[in-house]
Amino acid sequence: MLDFVFVAMFAVVPAMGLSIYLVRYAKNYLWHKRLQIGLGCLLLVAVAAFEIEMRLTGWRERAAPSPYYQTSAWNDPVHYSLAIHLFFAIPTAILWILVIVRGLRNFPSPPAPHAHSRSHRLWGRLAAFEMLMTAITGWIFYWLAFVAT
Repeated sequence: MLDFVFVAMFAVVPAMGLSIYLVRYAKNYLWHKRLQIGLGCLLLVAVAAFEIEMRLTGWRERAAPSPYYQTSAWNDPVHYSLAIHLFFAIPTAILWILVIVRGLRNFPSPPAPHAHSRSHRLWGRLAAFEMLMTAITGWIFYWLAFVAT
């Protein structure tokens, strides 16, 4: 599951970019909505499965061979990268849920520009930035903990 989430983020980031393109330049609000809901559901399932696996199997044993990991301390590059990753990942999950739920509640069906658009754009941009940083910091953590030898 760890490898799946790592690879999935290579698909999620461009899909997020496509969704932003669809709404901003193509003015295709319906496909933006569909893509965002799809990405939100995919990420919810992937993160839940990932967390369950990490809690059941533990990531520390898998990271032990890494030269950047120390089992006795939180002052190594692996733990620092995990802390930075979580700094972005936790707010990202909250932001995405809020942006999607508020969008579903406040936009008409079918979706179109609305009084909520300005707020949605602001929070959506922040959520997109957070998702990008979550992906980048996740890739760094993954490499430091599980790939580096």
